[in-house]
Amino acid sequence: MAKGRAFYRSRGDNAKLARFPLIRLKSMGSSQWGAGKKIGLISVILLAVVMFYMYAQYVGLGGPSLQAGIQSDVWTESLIEDIPVALDVTPDGRIFVAMTGKFSQGAGDNRAQAFWLLDDRASNSVADRRAYIQKWIDKGELTEAWFTDVHESVMLYTDSDGDGVGDTATQFAEIRGILDGVVAGVLVLGDDVLVTSIPNVWRFRDNDGDGVSDEREVLSTGYGLRTAFVGHDLHGLTQGPDGKIYFSVGDRGFNITTPDGRQIRPDMDYGRGGVFRMNPDGSGLELFHQGLRNPQELAFDNYGNLFTGDNNSDGGDKARIVYVVEGGDSGWSDGYQYQAESDYLRGPWNAEKMWYPYHADQPAWLVPPLALHTDGPSGMTFYPGVGLPERYSDHFFLADYKFAAGISNMLSFAVQPKGAGFELVDVHEFASNELFVDQTFGYDG
Repeated sequence: MAKGRAFYRSRGDNAKLARFPLIRLKSMGSSQWGAGKKIGLISVILLAVVMFYMYAQYVGLGGPSLQAGIQSDVWTESLIEDIPVALDVTPDGRIFVAMTGKFSQGAGDNRAQAFWLLDDRASNSVADRRAYIQKWIDKGELTEAWFTDVHESVMLYTDSDGDGVGDTATQFAEIRGILDGVVAGVLVLGDDVLVTSIPNVWRFRDNDGDGVSDEREVLSTGYGLRTAFVGHDLHGLTQGPDGKIYFSVGDRGFNITTPDGRQIRPDMDYGRGGVFRMNPDGSGLELFHQGLRNPQELAFDNYGNLFTGDNNSDGGDKARIVYVVEGGDSGWSDGYQYQAESDYLRGPWNAEKMWYPYHADQPAWLVPPLALHTDGPSGMTFYPGVGLPERYSDHFFLADYKFAAGISNMLSFAVQPKGAGFELVDVHEFASNELFVDQTFGYDG
């Protein structure tokens, strides 16, 4: 489990404008003009300054700003073609990246395809979702090619000459289909590479060592029975101290039938996010926690406590840092998203302050979040204890993705016990001025 040097990747939603580097972080130690012309010139200068500021906010000019004693270098950038969503690093320094081509086309989004909203709300299975997609294809709103002309992939990047720069890219696996995507999780387990891409959890393996998988298996299916919002996907693959594999899904929902006949579905409504765990071979699947909106990634501390960042609903609520309790419920259901009346925006989610950290009037059946320190929580990892200054012992790192590089950052914090839960301490920006989306620690320190 212990890994060393931190890698993070950057993503933008517009592939034509954004830069997608894999970056390595490591520790180090007076004129004669008339008044009208002057006013005109000043106006032009002010406009240019504003436009430059807006551009700088988007692209994050100058690269990431880092805490003292930390430096970064670009491990690879030119080889990144689609949108990287998650990564994992092997003991020999290879990097597997879950790469989506379906973020703006191919997966769908209720805000862009509002014509199927009522069908989506009524969908209670992957088969239901497939049926209503076909209905709207038949009506001429979309074509089958809109879904299938783009695909998901798992890319393998290597540094073939050992100079510290990634120089080779191989498509390890491709996932293509009407229901597939967005691919949003990857975890290397020995010879196996586990991948999460709605509606499936996959296992891939490269048996002949050419960097391309030649064996694939669906470990479980039934995730993403609604389209909901793009990005509310199947993600967060990590191995727990118990040896089991943990992963998460957003409020696109789940309805799973296991090989032994068990049905795994959320309480209350199908449109809920949750956290699952299973054995490395996919057996023993179980629901660990539910009621999350969009938990991107999971991280354990040194004592087996599990944490995640959960995104807000753009309804006045805040994104949350959550202690993921076994059997717990965080309170969210996707039906709240569509309660838009000004006097009851997001329904009980706001009215009963369900998203607030603990308060006495909170519904007693939910587990409240720990803190509200982020706006767009994405990748999350825990420091294994090698490679960074002593300050970062027992610290988490959380990517806070805000769509513009100049206002995005990577938070670091530790937790300490408080009652039955925890409180955050030493919360600060570890890095800023970059579109941080995911990070992990390499084995090289």
